[in-house]
Amino acid sequence: MITLRTTVGLLAAATLTGATACSASDQPAHASAPETVAASRRSVETFTPLLQEALVKVKGKTFTSAIVALPPGASALPHRHGQAFVYAYVLGGTVRSKLDDKPVTTYHEGENWVEQPGAHHVLTENASQTKPAKILAVFISDTGAKLKIEDLKP
Repeated sequence: MITLRTTVGLLAAATLTGATACSASDQPAHASAPETVAASRRSVETFTPLLQEALVKVKGKTFTSAIVALPPGASALPHRHGQAFVYAYVLGGTVRSKLDDKPVTTYHEGENWVEQPGAHHVLTENASQTKPAKILAVFISDTGAKLKIEDLKP
């Protein structure tokens, strides 16, 4: 029996193959331009969508893959991914991540993790001050739902 985790892993591998076969100059027509997420006094992350497809046999769910680029020293604001199931694979560099009340974990190139629906992503940062990091993020989400909801600022 194939599990959701196995399916997402296979989809991520297929997406990774497609992502590494495309250069910036030949991005697929369905991928939109990179989105830069900025905050004062910190480096920015870049979110570049690769593919978004409705899951034919899973009504109301969508598969989305994207590349998240973290320049040296960059970090993302604390956030959630709504009710999406998230698979993250480190394409390059080293990333520190903290979910909910779990300890901070450091992931190196080739390592991966999953985020359960509703998880609070307290920390996402490039562990290096001199080298960039890059993540393949794969989402199984409710169709039309926002993929990232940053914490409200006090």
